[in-house]
Amino acid sequence: MSKELGLNAIEMQYLRHSLALTTAQVAEIGKVTEADVIAWEAGEKPAHMPVQKKLMEIDEAIEMQVLNTCDGIEELFKTEPKRTLSFVVYPTQALYAQYNPEFLGTLPLAELYNVSAYRIKKECKLMLEVEVVLVPLDFESYKAFRDKEGLKESRENRALWAKTQL
Repeated sequence: MSKELGLNAIEMQYLRHSLALTTAQVAEIGKVTEADVIAWEAGEKPAHMPVQKKLMEIDEAIEMQVLNTCDGIEELFKTEPKRTLSFVVYPTQALYAQYNPEFLGTLPLAELYNVSAYRIKKECKLMLEVEVVLVPLDFESYKAFRDKEGLKESRENRALWAKTQL
């Protein structure tokens, strides 16, 4: 019977970096100690399979989000000559949780949403020649925009606000 080796120390470290997570965040996601994560990345002990699996699932969820979003953007810009978009990113976990409660199960940390936005930006630039600008959510500016325009809170209205930031 062959034993599945999983990710080695350097792969664990680079997967964590590609998701823009700290060792503490990986520990939180995997419900282990930060010392465990540090030991895995140093090659002192093998990483727990459930943690490896969870990180790979998050990476796959981000990749699916990138593919689906890029497909939608490609459709949007098939006949449109001006190829610029803006995406809202969230500077803190609290802001992310406040504005995106429906996504907390898929991407549990604001950093993961922002990683997704960054990958979309890169993919759109390279493959679709669409310029994507990442706009950090400024609550006061967004609130003033909503009040001025008479809008309620929604993803679409955050997108409208982001467009005004270009």
